[in-house]
Amino acid sequence: MFNGIGTHLGNLFLASNAKSRSISPENFTGEKGGGARCELEDGVAKNAARDLGKGWKVNPYVIIKPGTTFTMAEINGSGCIQHIWLTPTGNWRHLILRMYWDGEENPSVECPIGDFFACGWGVYVHVNSLAVCVNPGSAFNCYWQMPFRKSCKITLENIGDNDSYIYYQIDYCLTEVPEDALYFHAQFRRVNPLPYKSVYTILDGVKGKGQFVGVYMCWGVNNTGWWGEGEIKFYLDGDTEYPTICGTGTEDYFCGSYNFENQATHQYQEFTTAYAGLPQVIRPDGVYRSQTRFGLYRWHITDPIRFESDLKVTIQALGWRSGGRYLPLQDDISSVAFWYQTLPAAKFPKLPDKDYLEII
Repeated sequence: MFNGIGTHLGNLFLASNAKSRSISPENFTGEKGGGARCELEDGVAKNAARDLGKGWKVNPYVIIKPGTTFTMAEINGSGCIQHIWLTPTGNWRHLILRMYWDGEENPSVECPIGDFFACGWGVYVHVNSLAVCVNPGSAFNCYWQMPFRKSCKITLENIGDNDSYIYYQIDYCLTEVPEDALYFHAQFRRVNPLPYKSVYTILDGVKGKGQFVGVYMCWGVNNTGWWGEGEIKFYLDGDTEYPTICGTGTEDYFCGSYNFENQATHQYQEFTTAYAGLPQVIRPDGVYRSQTRFGLYRWHITDPIRFESDLKVTIQALGWRSGGRYLPLQDDISSVAFWYQTLPAAKFPKLPDKDYLEII
């Protein structure tokens, strides 16, 4: 813990010089004493609050028009984001979250909003983990610590066709940040379908020192049968053909085993825990929902994967075919990689366009 960052139950009683602040539609700047100041005539809820007036929930949300980008937060100075809550309307794949640290031109976070909060299929699912919680009815919560030294900027772009209503709150502290603090990053990728005999790349092109802290994956199966024989591989600090860290299977990496199968029902068993989960299994309905789809996460919180100069992460897509042989799958796979590193970071690959992002 330093100056209030990294607070947990074991040190809540310790004094801190950090200053608590919060940004929301009721206080766009997060300034001290700046909340609930919206004039009645300027608020989105002016009709509901007309009998009560200023200070009575006058401006609780924002409306982001199609084709526009809204700046959710712009903070100057040093500090740390400690919690983000929001609940969006519209197509979650068409709301793009970006974060910029210390005036960097390129974002360190670029991701559809649902995928960032482990709801990548555009369908609500309860998630109960240390880093991300998704609560009824569509309450997205993030607890990743995000320090910055000079500035922070968070935007949300609506690339969809309809207005999006966003309720949000960004809780942070103003405080000194130590020299060895790294910057939070998150990157989205999707391949649909994965080319035959190809591996899926979760992350590559990372340059700098840091640590990989987790991944969320949407896995849409395009074959019958089991789909999770593939190994995850971490190529660290100059690894080329062979990785330093190699897993034993997809369900093993996500801290399950034997097909995530409930041995009593012989069905997939959803689960959500502090560090890993299969919170979502979308099953065929016999009509238009023809494919089985999975949402999985693994947070490397107590076991971060550290790198000194570079990092690449891949995962195989493998099932079974005749003769007891592996079948390279051609599935619909997307992911969000989460990591911390020094700045500047390498520029991300271009985000797919609206049609390629769409879940169909």
